[in-house]
Amino acid sequence: MRALRIGIFILVTFAVLAHGAVEAWSEAVLEIGAAALFVVWGVLVFQGRQVELSWNRLVWVLVAFGGIALLQLLARWTVYPYLTKVELLKLSAYLLLIFLAGQAFRTLEERQGFAWFLLVLAFGVSVFGIVQYLTFNGKLYWIRELRYGGIPFGPYVNRNHFAGLMELLIPPGLAILVLRAERRDLLPLVALFTLLPIGALFMAASRGGIASFLVQLGLLALLIGQRRGERKHLVTGAMVFLLGTVVVAWLGIGPTLERFATFQSLEVNEARRLAMMKDSWRIFLDHPWLGTGLGTLQSVYPRYESLYDGKVVNHAHNDYVEVLAETGVPGALCCLLFIVLLFQSALARLRSSRGPLDFALRAGALVACAGLLVHSMVDFNLHIPSNTVLFLLQAALASSAISPAQEQVGVTNRETLAEIVA
Repeated sequence: MRALRIGIFILVTFAVLAHGAVEAWSEAVLEIGAAALFVVWGVLVFQGRQVELSWNRLVWVLVAFGGIALLQLLARWTVYPYLTKVELLKLSAYLLLIFLAGQAFRTLEERQGFAWFLLVLAFGVSVFGIVQYLTFNGKLYWIRELRYGGIPFGPYVNRNHFAGLMELLIPPGLAILVLRAERRDLLPLVALFTLLPIGALFMAASRGGIASFLVQLGLLALLIGQRRGERKHLVTGAMVFLLGTVVVAWLGIGPTLERFATFQSLEVNEARRLAMMKDSWRIFLDHPWLGTGLGTLQSVYPRYESLYDGKVVNHAHNDYVEVLAETGVPGALCCLLFIVLLFQSALARLRSSRGPLDFALRAGALVACAGLLVHSMVDFNLHIPSNTVLFLLQAALASSAISPAQEQVGVTNRETLAEIVA
């Protein structure tokens, strides 16, 4: 399954670098890529590389959610069938990727490789984001115009979505660092790949992102404190937090924020966000049972808009209210069930985890998901394909079992970093 793992790494990296895969062309590449990886997995199964399937209950919840959208489409209960079809295609890609993640990352060694991939991705994107931030010329990658405005950071048009990406990438490294769940000679590298992204997160100056990250720190401390024999690591955690603060201060966040002061008018303010949430709630009240159709908020919203500013509203800046408006009570129940099963399964796996590495990877994945769920109360990170894919991959790894044959792989193995990632 090495080819499958490499394919997932490439597809996720592409989605992140392609501005989060929010444009039609990049969405198409993501969907085609997911389908191609599914074919690769099928070929590997046919060749006898894998016989037993790994199933995750979260997949069935996503299938049920997709079934609601399909019913909207077939019964013509969606106000804009084309937009619902587009969302169904994306949802199909997400389903394939969360299923494939369960097949590709079954052993502790393979999950360790996934964690290193996240660390490298976080570091690389953060370095690029900081350099672009300090040399910003008004264009993405210094060449692409911002057609619709925004305050970018890194490859993302919206700094809040970059913050959402960091919320998904930082926690595994943070958990490994605090619990010292890697070989001692690799811990300095883990520290570098974790602390610099923390600095980038604060430089992005996303209030929702910073607040969510602080919640993540509290949750990680709580999970570690609940585990017998691991409380001593809370001191290490405090030291890591202090080092992160030093990194933020060293990067000089104050002067860099002044560079973007002139762009503040391009971002949605609090009053506008609150109006969007209230207006979207009114849409739900008028369509409580099956909503207006998955992906249709932007076509319905103008009739309910109470604070017009001349800009198109494509999302409610609250993923929970938006899912209520588009899919009604059934869709919201699916999302609630997904969250409940995620935390129930992940916490159960944490209690039975074997060794510090297993615990760190699971805790990091769960904390990553929790952070994005908190941020989704004030933004629409779960409508950014790259962030959604990473969220689902983390959810799958946090809640699924590890193959028994490899449970004992951990900090004592002597593979090189290249072998771990592969």
